Amino acid sequence: MRGDRSVQPSQSTRRQGLGSLIATCAIPLVISAALSTTSVRAQEVTFTRDVAPILFENCVECHRPGSFAPMSLLTYENARRYAPRMKTKVQTRQMPPWHLDRTVGIQVYDNDVSLTDEEISTIVRWADAGAPKGDDRDMPPAPRLAEGGAWQLEEQMGRPPDVIVSSAAYDVLANGQDQWWGPTQRFEGLDEERWIKGYEFKPAYPNGLRVVHHGHANLRFADQTLGIAHYGVGKRYETFPDGTGMLLPAGEAEVNWNLHYFPVGERVDGDVVDVGLWFYPEGEEPEIETRGEVLMRVDRMNGMPRGGDILIPPYGQQVLQGVHVLRRPTLISSFRPHMHMRGKEMSMEAVYPDGRREMLGKVSDYRHIWQLSYQFEEDAKPLLPAGTMLLFTSVFDNSEENPLNPDPNQWVVFGRRGVDEMSHMWVGVTNLEQEEYDRMMAERQERERRIAARDQDDDQ
Repeated sequence: MRGDRSVQPSQSTRRQGLGSLIATCAIPLVISAALSTTSVRAQEVTFTRDVAPILFENCVECHRPGSFAPMSLLTYENARRYAPRMKTKVQTRQMPPWHLDRTVGIQVYDNDVSLTDEEISTIVRWADAGAPKGDDRDMPPAPRLAEGGAWQLEEQMGRPPDVIVSSAAYDVLANGQDQWWGPTQRFEGLDEERWIKGYEFKPAYPNGLRVVHHGHANLRFADQTLGIAHYGVGKRYETFPDGTGMLLPAGEAEVNWNLHYFPVGERVDGDVVDVGLWFYPEGEEPEIETRGEVLMRVDRMNGMPRGGDILIPPYGQQVLQGVHVLRRPTLISSFRPHMHMRGKEMSMEAVYPDGRREMLGKVSDYRHIWQLSYQFEEDAKPLLPAGTMLLFTSVFDNSEENPLNPDPNQWVVFGRRGVDEMSHMWVGVTNLEQEEYDRMMAERQERERRIAARDQDDDQ
């Protein structure tokens, strides 16, 4: 049921391949042989019939020639070469990247890229069988892929961006520590205010995608600063639901860039990041104004420099918690944890004014190399009353068991480098007036009532 906030672990279904064996007049030996032959055939998994459709649907947007991904999986020859690695990556759910805890919290997301249990089983069985090719006639047609450097939102929006803002160029060294680039540039501005429907943060293709780890673009006007785009590896764009938008004021402004680069062993000269904005039609004003992604810190100041509470001992762990009180009714559309190499887990929990607690989402296998945004389906977005507390919990692992840990012998403190630590979450926030909250809650309850009634009728 769409919009169900309960935990919904994926279900694995077995392919029934015995078919219909009609042999009512055959002797038992013939029946036994037929069953044995059909059973073996049912268990055969081939690339052309079974594996290629999974890869074409879930993997080749990145894993294709000339991309930033380490290999192409568009052909049998390439996929066979990497079959053992593919098996390991899908079995451990490292690929496609989706690090959500599947046992707690909301489990329905618009951008869920994870494979089903059945898809994982298919790839594992194929690899274990020696990666057979199969019949060429079973091969699905090659997928239609957008050009590598294209705007991902262009097809969805039906047009290129209405406004494009570009950063100043930066030369990324081949080797070394993290690098930051924070230029400030003039933004000519608009003649009239416009409402933003969506944005995309686009590093240069393909090498920019390899070296830009995360970044932000902020417009600074005389009386306010507006975060127009936020990026992390695995999260390039954001769109707002119909009737919801972000207001872009008219007039000149400055674009403040905050770009975090990480060298990958190859020099990248003149990297430029583009941000594209898509507007609502002129004169159309959405009913609700959103703030987009809002930073909520878990590492707190508490009278000390930011992050002074981060102190992870060698071969040890640390747990931090932070609380943010929602002063107004709020709709939460997404969450995106941000820690560094020792980060292991991060969760967001709602503590309601009446004392009830609800786990909204938990990333239990956080990996710093990805900065994924988990975007709730529309009817699953937490709709929270004023006075609700958001409780964030971060877990750091400085042991040898952490595969991304560069050196477990070190004490780890707060810092901007990947080898240091920090802890905050980017949360998609839309503040509501009480009347809007009451209306949205009534509409959601009515939808849930209708679905429950329909399910009850189906059971009878």
